[in-house]
Amino acid sequence: MKTKPAVLALFLAAVLGGPALAGEVHVAVAANFTEPAKEIAAAFKEKTGHDAVLSFGATGQLYTQIAQDAPFGVFLSADAERPQQAVAEGLAEKDSRFTYAVGRLVLWSKDAGRTPDEEALRAGDFSRLAIANPKTAPYGAAAVETLTALGVLAAVEPKLVQGNNIAQTFQFVDTGNAEFGFVAAAQLVGRESGSRWLVPEHMHQPIRQDAVLLKKAAGNEAAEAFITFLKGPEARRIIERYGYGTGGGAS
Repeated sequence: MKTKPAVLALFLAAVLGGPALAGEVHVAVAANFTEPAKEIAAAFKEKTGHDAVLSFGATGQLYTQIAQDAPFGVFLSADAERPQQAVAEGLAEKDSRFTYAVGRLVLWSKDAGRTPDEEALRAGDFSRLAIANPKTAPYGAAAVETLTALGVLAAVEPKLVQGNNIAQTFQFVDTGNAEFGFVAAAQLVGRESGSRWLVPEHMHQPIRQDAVLLKKAAGNEAAEAFITFLKGPEARRIIERYGYGTGGGAS
């Protein structure tokens, strides 16, 4: 009996691991991790054939969507608390949580003539200081902790402008709507213009960013492969190139 061409093609695709086996995973990604996530998704596609469909936003907003049954398979948070909460509330696989990146906070000015540091914050010689919403964005919470540690929170509070997430906060400074802004170090990779102050890590809680496999993606080959890839050397090189530390272990 002759083998039909269509059947033979499907058989060969399965044996060779071709596109017929490629899957898809929807990934909720914290806004600060936008650029490295795009590179990681492209490298993941090239290596595995699977598609990682990325959705970006503030961590708190993404978690609300996950709790409301959004079709995400993997959650890349900007903190450790929400993935832990997802496990506790039965939304994520218990043993899948791990730290994929450790963020750094930067006070940035687009004006190279400004000196964005603790003395500038104490002097208060600016009209607007941009931060991400501290209730939903961990970088915003770290900014508030830094201002509190410096003893200037009350003085600068009337000058604060809040972005919904760290991406919008960056835009406030980049467009000149705020002289200074607390942004993620990763957002300034490759940008030489302006001036910046890398906030000492002791001034705020570590910005540990955890990933977790969500329950609805259990058994999804693409989702599980993405988690594995995110832990691997190719993804780690991309993460470190964008100015993050890598946790490299379960939380």
